[in-house]
Order: sequence, then structure tokens, then C-alpha cells
Amino acid sequence: MNNSNDTDFAKKYNTLSRRGFLKNAALGVGGTALGSLLGQSAHALENAKYQLGQGSLGSPHFRPKAKRVINLFMAGGPSQHDMFDYKPKMKDMFGKDLPEEIRNGQRLTGMTSGQDSFPIAPSKYDFKQHGDSGAWVSELLPYTSKMVDELTFIKSMHTEAINHDPAITYIQTGSQQPGHPSMGSWLSYGLGSENANLPNFVVLHSSWTGRKTAQALYNRLWGSGFLPASHQGVSFQSTGDPILYLTNAKGVNSDVRRTMLDGLRNLNQQHFEKMADPSITSRIAQYELANRMQSSVPELTDLKKESKATLDLYGPDVHKPGTFAYNCLMARRLAERGVRFTQIFHRGWDQHQNISGDLPNQCRDVDQACYALVTDLKSRGLLEDTIVTWGGEFGRTIYCQGKLTKENYGRDHHPRSFTTWVAGGGFKAGITYGESDDFGYNIVKDPVHIRDLNRTVLHQLGVDHKRLSVKHQGLDQTLTGVEESHLIKGIIS
Repeated sequence: MNNSNDTDFAKKYNTLSRRGFLKNAALGVGGTALGSLLGQSAHALENAKYQLGQGSLGSPHFRPKAKRVINLFMAGGPSQHDMFDYKPKMKDMFGKDLPEEIRNGQRLTGMTSGQDSFPIAPSKYDFKQHGDSGAWVSELLPYTSKMVDELTFIKSMHTEAINHDPAITYIQTGSQQPGHPSMGSWLSYGLGSENANLPNFVVLHSSWTGRKTAQALYNRLWGSGFLPASHQGVSFQSTGDPILYLTNAKGVNSDVRRTMLDGLRNLNQQHFEKMADPSITSRIAQYELANRMQSSVPELTDLKKESKATLDLYGPDVHKPGTFAYNCLMARRLAERGVRFTQIFHRGWDQHQNISGDLPNQCRDVDQACYALVTDLKSRGLLEDTIVTWGGEFGRTIYCQGKLTKENYGRDHHPRSFTTWVAGGGFKAGITYGESDDFGYNIVKDPVHIRDLNRTVLHQLGVDHKRLSVKHQGLDQTLTGVEESHLIKGIIS
């Protein structure tokens, strides 16, 4: 039935057309119920509560310990053996083949599956215990060594994914398959915004000084998936305007821009009244946010009011936009302005060869800045309700990929046991949780799946991981997926 016939039929029999029914239902109190009945995605669930900044949940499920998250993501798989997971027994096993009973037929990547042997490569770096907690940290991270009593080290992380793209997608979105919302999008959708003038989810990309090439990062890693597009991460640029078209074009002043936006809003509103498509209201909201950011973002990125002591804390790279140090300072400024989720990516951690050449550079990029961020947040009273997480998509093998020498070696991907750390937001400070075997290959105590960590972060934000869900493709979709996950009670207060 075409549109005209549909309308005529409705008039003749004093009933609503299909389009009219959907329009009235979406605009009325039955809109949310209709979305549920039709099994539609989150577009049909977005309502006035979110427009007011409350989020789809209205309020957290229980009293939160934290309000926001800063995720420091080391893309490529940082080598836990050379930074945190000290294995002194390996020094006497240099060059010996990894015992078969340790590997036990576990999956290998295509890069080492053809090797005739798996020679053990002990870390060439010195380790010492630090702080009251006695945490082991290598000489590559002198600044991190100074803050171990603020950190929760998890040395028993694991995942099923063994290649970069599915592994990064998994830890960021809860699924190895593309198309699912990232954690920042889930939190934006569920908890709403504390600052109407800034994006609720900001993504910062960092330059790096390690290996020349690195794995690509796709925008679906900070995408909203099947959630409304307004919840996707806003990626800031490191050169020029932080956001494209932030500055008005030549000859366009703020009054002209306001007139253009008002006209566009009226056109979109008319379209919405005809189509009743909630994505149109998301588009209107995004245009308005973009307009407000023309004043809020320049203020955010202006470091002139930062003290010399603060700038010195982050180190000399803080003056260079796009460096990890600069982005960490931006993360603190975003946190104090109420941004819900800040994602910082640092690439180049995929050391299949040349660890002695690349890894020290990577560590220098991030070490002082991580220390500065945690210290700065704590000094301003922000660390207690801000969760800071550090880690990659998986770890590295104890055995060498390719040629092994005492001066240099490389390591392949290892998803069965790796290390991450967490600070603030109600996580216990100064503890080490979980343990790997003498080879750092298998977990022997308190395993933590990436789903478990994501669930625990949600819990600290007052969110029940099962109740922050959206019906999509016949399933109640969540960040933690449909598989079993566990709350890591041993690391939270």
C-alpha cells in the first residue's frame, strides 16, 4: 500500500495510518513500550531523560564509588615480562626450549607456529621491589615505581583472542565481532552527561617513539554500535583544531552560525514529526553540542592557567599536542569538567623483534605521564571517584620469536596471562592480584578475564552489568556479553 492509499484508508475507516501510528506512539507515552514490543534497538528507547543528561538508567543501580573512567590503552600488547611480571627463575633457562607441558598445545600465532623451538628469553632488565606494597617493577618504569602503592596490579588477565584486531575489539566492546558499542558509549548511554558543553566520551590518540609502524585503530573501537550515534566517542585531533570545523568559516560569525543551526533544527524537527525517527533527535542534539563546543573546547585546551609545577610534573612532552603526556593532562582536565569516559590510545607495543630498541622508548613515552596523571588526580581530590586503567589487548610470550641473543630478543602475542593495573575509583591501592606460573605462561592463582574487569569497572560506577542492556538481534546485549563473568571482589573496597 503506498502512502496516499494508506492515508485514504485511514480517513475512510477513521483509523490511523501505519506511519501515523508509529509517529504518535513514538511521541507519546507509549514510545518506549512500542520499542520494546517491536524488539527495536536503543534508538527507540532514547527519551527525554537522556536529553536532560540523566542517561537511560535515570540513576545508577546502586551507590557508585566512581563517576568517570580514564582508559590508558597500550595498543599492541605490552610485554609484562619486561615491566611487571618478574620471573627470576628464567635467568637460568636462557635459550632453553619452553617445556611442552607448559605450552600444552595452546594456540600459537602464524608468526611462531612454524618455529622448530621456543627458546626462553629472560628479561634483560633489572627488577626491584618498591613501596610499602613491595610490587616488582623493572628499571624501564622509574616513575611508575614511585606510585605502586596507589595501584592495583592484576597479573592474571586473560582473553581468548590472539590477534590484534579481534583482541582490541574484544576488550573495548565486549565482543570480538565488530558492531558492538564500546565501554565509553555504554556509559554515556546509561549514565548520561555531567557537562552539556563537552562530549561525554572523548578519544585522544598519542604519538609514539618506538617502532616506526603500528597496528591500525579503527573508529569502531570508540563507536556506539547499535546504540544511538550521539553516544559514540568524539576523537580529538592532535594538530589544528581539536575537532574539525570547530572554528567558523571566514565570513561566518556566531550570530550567522546560530541562525543556520536554528534553521537546520527546524527542518530536522519537521522531518522528525513526519518520520518519528529518534535518530533525528540525536542529530539535533549533536549539532547543538558542536555549537557549544566552539567555546568550551578552546578553554579546555588552553594550558596557560596550569602552574609550572603541574606542567613539570607531566614532563617536557606535555607542551607538544598529541603526545601521551599532553593527552594525560587533557584527561585530567576532562575529568574535572565532568567528562564520563576518556580514552587515550598509545600504539607501537607490538615488539616481535628488537625489544631492547623499541620498548625503552615506549616506556619513556608513558611512564612519567602515567605517574603525573595519577598524582595530579589525587592532589585535586579526583582520584577517589575516577578510575584509571592501564593495559593492552594481551601480553607477550616468555619465549623468543626469531633469533635470540643476550642483547636483544622479540616476543610473540600471549593472551593466556598478562598484566594490567588500575587506580582510584574504589579499587584497593597497593595490592597485587593474581599470579602466573614461573614461566609467566599460565595462570596459577585468581584468573581475571577481560569480561571480569569490565564488569568490575561498571560495578564501581554503580552499574549492574546485566541491567545495562539493549535488545538487539533478539538478545539482551550488554558490555560483558552473554558469557559468564565475575565481579573481582578481591580488588575493590
